[in-house]
Amino acid sequence: MATEQRHEPPLRGPSRLRRFSARSRELFQGLGAALTTPTTPGAPLLSEASSRWVRLLPYVVALAFVSSLLPTTVTVLVNDYGINGALAGAIAIAQTAPLLLAVSRPLQAWWVIFTADVLGSLALVHSDGVHADLWPWTPPVVIGYCALMIALGLRESRRALFGVWLATGAAGYVLEAFRPDGDTSVHTLMLVLSGVLLLLTSAIRARGDAQRRLVEQEIINEAERSRRTLLEERARIARELHDVVAHHMSVITVQADSAPYRIPDLPDAAREEFTSIATSARESLAEMRRLLSVLRSDGSEGERAPQPGLDRVQQLVEATVRAGVPAELSLAAGLGDVPQAVDLSAYRIVQEALANVVRHAPGAATRVSVRASDDGWLTVLVVNGPGAEAGSGVERGAAGTGHGLVGMRERVRLTGGSLDTGPLPDGGFRVAARLPLTADPAPEPAPEPAP
Repeated sequence: MATEQRHEPPLRGPSRLRRFSARSRELFQGLGAALTTPTTPGAPLLSEASSRWVRLLPYVVALAFVSSLLPTTVTVLVNDYGINGALAGAIAIAQTAPLLLAVSRPLQAWWVIFTADVLGSLALVHSDGVHADLWPWTPPVVIGYCALMIALGLRESRRALFGVWLATGAAGYVLEAFRPDGDTSVHTLMLVLSGVLLLLTSAIRARGDAQRRLVEQEIINEAERSRRTLLEERARIARELHDVVAHHMSVITVQADSAPYRIPDLPDAAREEFTSIATSARESLAEMRRLLSVLRSDGSEGERAPQPGLDRVQQLVEATVRAGVPAELSLAAGLGDVPQAVDLSAYRIVQEALANVVRHAPGAATRVSVRASDDGWLTVLVVNGPGAEAGSGVERGAAGTGHGLVGMRERVRLTGGSLDTGPLPDGGFRVAARLPLTADPAPEPAPEPAP
């Protein structure tokens, strides 16, 4: 079924006029709201500066303008325009003193100064000074108004600045009708200067706001990268810990299933207990596999090779030497039965520390030490000197992102140990980790008090 197309009739003259009137009314209402609503009320210019002297600078500049323009305005009004001294002082105070208010509330200061400038111009209509030749703004008014435009442009919205500029132009052209004979009009100069200053300062403000937002976004991105790295490392630790725990759970299952066959004359209650243990172990393994499927990436499969340990640290050091880093290994013999979680964590700490040396201090002499103490702690120490290549990260003192250290801290926290990292005075770097070899190791000795 065909649909009938309706064509709206063209707007006639009265309709167009009403639409134009409505749009004009909305425009002026928006400008009025912008001129009566400050963008950031009460916050002084440069209030975010870290230096106290920089924060005081706007007040010093405003005080300098007031101190110079106030007597100058009185002198010009009295000598050039022949205004009474008391009236000249009142006009001068109203036109210059609000510049101090412009530091924190420039829009309110503009209302005061703009009104004072207009009333001051009306007071000059019947002036009979011999040197009165500029209309409607005196030279001090032009200078003070330009200073006010700078404060406005750095703080207020573009709509408010446009309204200020329109009001300035409208007042100047209205006062032009009262211009005495022989006076030179400066309202066009005032309009051009105020427009240029508002445009430049608003552009500077917009650029500063953009840079500030960029810095804030970089900080947010860096925090997000650190958080993502932390979560990825925790997921990796969880996957590796699954392999460690799954081995022990599998052993428990096998032992519980085979106990009735290995132990003769086992009571029925014991057989049921072993069966319950084996069932619980299988359920735990199934839960761990389901959890692991969530932690793994989509479409990825688990590694089938055994998790590495301290027995492969020698291979790590040899690979680092082939990468151009002169590394030495001191691995204590007879470490005994090292817990699998500690064994894996120690290997990963050495791996990440050597990778950092290759990235940030290529060619640096490196020493790797792994030893066990009598109090039940495993100490892993990786120390490198300054990079041999010019412009390396450690030689420049660059802190780096520190994402590699995130994994080290997580692994140390997993085992209940401690980690100490930091730069050395010679430009190198030190990574020292203490991991417990037993469930209840001896407490670490407290540091001796400084003499």
